[in-house]
Amino acid sequence: MKIVILGAGQVGSTLAENLASEANDITVVDINAQAVAGLQERLDIRTVLGHAAYPDTLRRAGADDADMLIAVTDSDETNMLACRIAQTLFHTPAKIARVRAVEYLEEEEKLFLSDALSVDLRISPEQLVTDSIRRLIDYPGALQVVDFAGGRVRLVGVRAYYGGPLVGRQLKELPSHLPEGVDARVAAIYRRGRPILPEGETILEAEDEVFFVAAAANIPKIMAELRKLDRPVKRVMLAGGGRIGARLARELAGKVQVKIIERSRERARKLSEDLNHVVVLAGDAANQALLVEENIEDVDVFCAVTNDDEANILSAMLAKRLGAHKALSLINRLAYVDLVEGGAIDIAISPQQATVSALLARVRRGDVVKVHSLRRGAAEAIEAVAHGDRSNSKVVGRRLEEIKLPPGTTIGAIVRGDDVLIAHGETMVEAEDHVILFIVDKRRTREVEKLFQVGLTFI
Repeated sequence: MKIVILGAGQVGSTLAENLASEANDITVVDINAQAVAGLQERLDIRTVLGHAAYPDTLRRAGADDADMLIAVTDSDETNMLACRIAQTLFHTPAKIARVRAVEYLEEEEKLFLSDALSVDLRISPEQLVTDSIRRLIDYPGALQVVDFAGGRVRLVGVRAYYGGPLVGRQLKELPSHLPEGVDARVAAIYRRGRPILPEGETILEAEDEVFFVAAAANIPKIMAELRKLDRPVKRVMLAGGGRIGARLARELAGKVQVKIIERSRERARKLSEDLNHVVVLAGDAANQALLVEENIEDVDVFCAVTNDDEANILSAMLAKRLGAHKALSLINRLAYVDLVEGGAIDIAISPQQATVSALLARVRRGDVVKVHSLRRGAAEAIEAVAHGDRSNSKVVGRRLEEIKLPPGTTIGAIVRGDDVLIAHGETMVEAEDHVILFIVDKRRTREVEKLFQVGLTFI
């Protein structure tokens, strides 16, 4: 696939790295010569120096015969205009834009149409991050929660604790520990950072990072087998009242007690006027006296979501040390994530990985409708739709035990209409099933995609 990426920032460069490793023809455009040169040195891609929305720049980048244009510059206006120009001048088939400003998103039903801004898919990193944090609050104790099949199925990552009912036992004992009618599949286990493909005889150890797939309604019951359940979240403190902080406060207000600490007095005043049932404080979230005064020891989740990585890390570490039950931090630089997560900070959240996950679903081959990048991009979970029949498909009409999956790949669940079927060896795949897979090594993703591509006899 020939893809033009506009913007060589964190998202653009991460996306280029992901796609270049999958035999795509990638061109990256940016106005920053240093950023373009850095990408050219690291990756086997084309780069073009120039303004992303100028027709001549798009022409030099190959927009006239590109299959897809992905606009992820720092400017919403540049991203939207580039999509419009690509459609008008070059008739580029697929156009994706990152749009952050809520003022545009409030009118998305009118603006983001093929005959308006010509944006086929609109990505909002702030909304993706907000959704991710909200799911973590919904499931206290989870390290990561991702949705499939419209939220009917979820993949959850948890750390197994000493004393958990299944710790020290074989995975095949899991069904006997669950209530009648509740089923789950362990998709992957990471032990001391290294992946283990789960089998029936695999024995769970304390501190294992366990990813399991289950119907959304059954998640808490399964988590209880792996770790002691955390207390329900009742009090949330947010450091930062920017786009993400305001969105998150708006969604949580009325469900839990929410406090926002915002450094700018002007912004704090506006938030207090706009948000109902939210306490807004003007101050520094890394001020120990302020946190103590606001009873940080009673806070269930402290979430640092400013635009400054260092400020987020410091305030989250301080809140945790002062007694916050759980500390989450928004971190843009992926290099920081491994340094802090699992130590003083419980969970590091990457806007780049959330955005890249949303974009990857549009460029995967086969009918892949959802992609979640996991483990800092090393692993993936995907939702693929099975088409055809036994004569022209490698999966349809076959039991799961018959399907030759690439090494390190597991099928966790199948969604058939309104039914969620947890994967077992004898489960049969039918046409139009949504199949949820976990891929330990994302370099195998192309092989998985080929499984779901229909042969030439399919009409």
